[in-house]
Amino acid sequence: MGAVLQKGTRYWHTLKYLRISQVVSRVQHRFRYINVDFSLPCEDRQASGNWVLPCKRRQRMFGKQVFCFLNETHEIKQQADWNHHTWSKLWLYNLHYFDDLIADDADSRVDWHRYIIQRWIEDNRPVQGNGWEPYPLSLRIVNWIKWALAGNELDEVWRLSLAVQVRALSKSLETHLLGNHLFANAKALIFAGLYFQGEEADKWYRLGRNVVERELPEQVLPDGGNYELSTMYHAIFLEDLLDLINVHRTYQRSFCPHVESVIPAMNRWLSLMSHPDGEISFFNDAAIGVAPNITELTNYAKRLGVSEVLSHSRFQDLPDSGYSRVEIDDAVAIIDRANLGPDFLPGHGHADTLSFELSLFGHRVIVNSGCSMYGTGVERQRQRGSSAHSTVTIDGENSSEVWGGFRVARRARIHQREHLENNDRLKISACHDGYQRLPGKPVHHREWSFSNRSIVIKDNIQGELKHHIEVIMQLHPVVEVIGIQGSKATLSVAGNIIVVESTGDGCLELEKSTFHPEFGLNVASSKLVYRCHGLLPKQIVTKISW
Repeated sequence: MGAVLQKGTRYWHTLKYLRISQVVSRVQHRFRYINVDFSLPCEDRQASGNWVLPCKRRQRMFGKQVFCFLNETHEIKQQADWNHHTWSKLWLYNLHYFDDLIADDADSRVDWHRYIIQRWIEDNRPVQGNGWEPYPLSLRIVNWIKWALAGNELDEVWRLSLAVQVRALSKSLETHLLGNHLFANAKALIFAGLYFQGEEADKWYRLGRNVVERELPEQVLPDGGNYELSTMYHAIFLEDLLDLINVHRTYQRSFCPHVESVIPAMNRWLSLMSHPDGEISFFNDAAIGVAPNITELTNYAKRLGVSEVLSHSRFQDLPDSGYSRVEIDDAVAIIDRANLGPDFLPGHGHADTLSFELSLFGHRVIVNSGCSMYGTGVERQRQRGSSAHSTVTIDGENSSEVWGGFRVARRARIHQREHLENNDRLKISACHDGYQRLPGKPVHHREWSFSNRSIVIKDNIQGELKHHIEVIMQLHPVVEVIGIQGSKATLSVAGNIIVVESTGDGCLELEKSTFHPEFGLNVASSKLVYRCHGLLPKQIVTKISW
């Protein structure tokens, strides 16, 4: 009975945040029947402007039918392989995206591309299989059109297939998911509505544009962040906006002026959330290699003439999304004082509240562990959990109740978000109530104090009763642990010495861990864990000096 009640409570705290429109759309989505028209498409629209070189992807095709996604390689030998029953859903989705059409050195693989486009059409019957789900449909439609705009010809059979794909997408928009999925649907409709001409194409265009105009003010926060609060999806969304500007200029059509106006703020947000190595920080679902990095996106924006010079000061706050960046001496710290994301859309959220990442001397030192997979397995759950992040856990629980592959029940809320800055000292602090569901109602308050080539982190746990507290610092694999003596650890990165020292009534230990900078990539690493047990309140102080 207790397990049933617990499961019911979890479902209630998950579902109560959904919008009514999502619930209705989910029911409709489950029972929808898509009947598409197979008549010849309308004519191509003649582009009167110049298609600007977009962002490029990594090479994904390594043979006429050999593909590598998520650091995993397979060959598409037969028709059934497009929906192979033992390959992961995400790998199969990537297979149907056709990203290699716009990847590095794509021109040298045009013959392979022509072969695989024809093969896809022959092997994938309309509205059946992974390739006809709305999200892969959206990305493939855009990539085929980008490929055509780059000077490659789509023959009549391919254009007919493209039109059928757009018709199917127009009847299956992901209004039950919203977020980046719905925006990708809209982008594809706009691309198709401009690539083709005629009454049907105009309807696609209007449908896509209406979604963009409705969603953009909500999905882009005033500080420039995308509201899903994932650095990876932020970069994807920023690329989407740049592509939309590009395709409208190519067909010399006016577009929403608000789109161009948000580009500088979005570019600045991503720059502040990136490390000195030029790649994104790992908050919520985030991995390198999926989206273009800040340099690639900035250069694309420059080619379109919608960029501005980026500069960083010592302290930069992103108050609407909740993150902060400190850049002082040889240190760059990126700090999470953010809520999980939109209550109705927490699927890419992690239990990483009050975590932080730290680069020293240009190298990542303290990290969150990243994301190597989607799905519903134990490892996906672990990577979303608090213990995989550089934050505090209480009684082994997660600060937000992440479960399944993309679900969250009770969520941590940020309170008392403050900062104090003077000439030689900077203090940043916040607290969250994610652990108040536990006996004694613990509240975690964390303060970072920066001064004199050091960071002092104070973790105050308020509440009652006895609890087990762990202060976790995930270390990047390049960090060498020279030794631990008592509650003091000596580390080395690129020949530089870093000292981490904790004080309280617990003990500091070194444990094995894993780091996941890309999908499908698990790298051995280690983590420092300071453990203590006893009555609340408790204070643990950690000093990092270099």
